[in-house]
Amino acid sequence: MVEIKVLGIGCPNCHKLEAMCHEVVNELGIDARIESVTDMNQFMDYGVLLTPALVINNEVKVQGKLPLKPTLVNWVKQGVK
Repeated sequence: MVEIKVLGIGCPNCHKLEAMCHEVVNELGIDARIESVTDMNQFMDYGVLLTPALVINNEVKVQGKLPLKPTLVNWVKQGVK
């Protein structure tokens, strides 16, 4: 199972990133847990200073911007164990 966390305070881009994650996971048919993390104290656990941020299997993939969909697809595929 791929563990995906979207870190953000609830801004439009945070919601868009979470929606993109759901879309990619559904398209790929991958078993994943997608969690929205809004607690700023938890952001520091990952060293994240800018939101939205994306964490896949405890690895920060991007922060402060939205990834392109093909990039997100590749990251999710790499996260499959």
